[in-house]
Amino acid sequence: MAIKEEVLSAIADILDVDAAKVTADKKLYDSIGVDSTEMVELCVSLGKRFGVKIATNEITKFSTPLEIMQVIEKKK
Repeated sequence: MAIKEEVLSAIADILDVDAAKVTADKKLYDSIGVDSTEMVELCVSLGKRFGVKIATNEITKFSTPLEIMQVIEKKK
């Protein structure tokens, strides 16, 4: 499975939402209503799942799964 599919699937699992609602380019806040607390939890969980450290100041810059994927790919 490519990193894109892994991240999108992980986001759906972690946030317990329908995978069809999670797309790479849609803002998580708008498309599935993620709040700031959930975003932190999501990034911590993704970091653990992919073996990378995502800093708190990076999390505040994320709005789409694509942005999260890019950071994970860069840090792997």
